[in-house]
Amino acid sequence: MAVRVVLADDEQLLRHGLRVLLEAGGRIEVVAEAGDGASAIEAVRAHRPDVLLLDVQMPGVDGLEALRRLATLPSPPATAVLTTFDLDDYVATALELGAQGFLLKDAEPEMLEHAVLDLAAGGAVLDPRITARLLPKLRGASIGLGRARAVSTLSGRERQVLELLADGKPNAAIAAVLGLTEATVKSYVSTVLTKLGVQNRVQAALLLHGVTPST
Repeated sequence: MAVRVVLADDEQLLRHGLRVLLEAGGRIEVVAEAGDGASAIEAVRAHRPDVLLLDVQMPGVDGLEALRRLATLPSPPATAVLTTFDLDDYVATALELGAQGFLLKDAEPEMLEHAVLDLAAGGAVLDPRITARLLPKLRGASIGLGRARAVSTLSGRERQVLELLADGKPNAAIAAVLGLTEATVKSYVSTVLTKLGVQNRVQAALLLHGVTPST
């Protein structure tokens, strides 16, 4: 079955372009589009998509408020924030509210498709072009020095799981690489997030990217 996606952005032309790119491969179906946060919430409730691609700066109910409201749903979709190079202070807030990725609006078609498929499979996505810009904004916020030091407390296997997680791999892919069951990987991921003091896979990935060069 195709991965079901809701696109939320106030630029209709951008939504159309993204829809064409996403549906070109036949593995993704855009079930609804929204021009503001309120419409995005309605679309999610009506269509129960696997993935939500969400712009932050929209009229009325913005993306952050939409994330906040969607977090109260029993099974909110995996959500990636659509952004540009002009990253504002909303980044840390979006992570705290459960965003599972950040994608540039001009991402290559193949990368965009893979990102959506990985999100649907439980992975985290982060365009490598914005990692360096995200890290300074998150240091001292949701990801601080104490959490960075926590990486050194991970066991060898936990570190392996973290590195694969930071590459955006979902649990099934991590299990295949390490020769573990998916249930075991899920347990490792939970332990890693707890030890690092982060809330989701993207925060863990950013934390690893931030400390790897100096370790």
